[in-house]
Amino acid sequence: MRLALLFCFLLSGCQIGYLMKSAYSQADLLRRRVPIAEAVKTLPEEEKRKLLLAREAHVFAETDLGLAHTKNYDTFVQLDAPYVTWVVSASAKNELKHYLWKYPLVGEMPYKGYFDPDGAKREEEGLRAKGLDTYIRGVTAYSTLGWFRDPVLSSMLAYKDYDLVSTIIHETTHATVFIKSEADFNERLAEFIGQKGAEAFYTKRGDTAMIKRMQDDLVDEHAFGDFISAELKSLEKWYEDRRGQTIDEATRVARIKDIQTHFASELKPRLRDPDGFKRFEKSELNNARLLTYKLYFQDLSQFQAVFDKLGRSFPKMLEFARSLEKTDDPVAELARAAGP
Repeated sequence: MRLALLFCFLLSGCQIGYLMKSAYSQADLLRRRVPIAEAVKTLPEEEKRKLLLAREAHVFAETDLGLAHTKNYDTFVQLDAPYVTWVVSASAKNELKHYLWKYPLVGEMPYKGYFDPDGAKREEEGLRAKGLDTYIRGVTAYSTLGWFRDPVLSSMLAYKDYDLVSTIIHETTHATVFIKSEADFNERLAEFIGQKGAEAFYTKRGDTAMIKRMQDDLVDEHAFGDFISAELKSLEKWYEDRRGQTIDEATRVARIKDIQTHFASELKPRLRDPDGFKRFEKSELNNARLLTYKLYFQDLSQFQAVFDKLGRSFPKMLEFARSLEKTDDPVAELARAAGP
């Protein structure tokens, strides 16, 4: 699963220590940037090819899709770890509800990021002490929403080609349209534009084989999205039916484990690549982790419906998304625009 993170480190004024450490780490990351033209001279051929692909994808995103013109992705940073950041998420134990952190400018977000895993672990320990479910995940790419010149990170070069292209477009979408306190909408929009943009990129290249591979993988992703959405609705009802009651932890853990049992018996046999969701099948699920799947594997059909109504025009789709910035409920407005 590819994860994309909206950058919140430098925007939090409520924890001075956190702010200072994050600011230092971000500045250090930016200091380590080297121009792509210089980086390709020393990289192995495969990494060089992917780095140039990332640069090409960014140019395409700006010139062909109408995404914001930035100076992003013309530099490269070699990391000394597989992830650039570690992100903490949390949820109450008795309901599927994000624990939210408040930030200036970007509003409420369902995660908090750290450049070092130890900081993320300390944050997680504090949340657990409050009786919350928690989840830490490593992140390979993020967007600073155009405030800084984002580099291509070495962690991104491990992606499949079309995932790399989709990620560049995904992150550039965040730098183009971002609605305060609407993580759900922002991620779904970026994922949709990323997927459709990558398809347009390879269509322009005339690479039908790559489009076929991408579409085949998306069949599994969409099937999993439908599966996890239905399971989470069922779990939400289970919690709702027990509202006000004390839920035995062993009973709750067993109920969540049922989701993996259903996956193994109902969805896995139908997947083209069953091993693609091995981590989901083997992980210790809790509400926080399940909500992360909800955030990144949601149904994109409403975006598709609006996109179709707008003649499959990327600029018009982005204009529509921007028009929702001042609405009270962009998710509801999207639903209305998509129609029945």
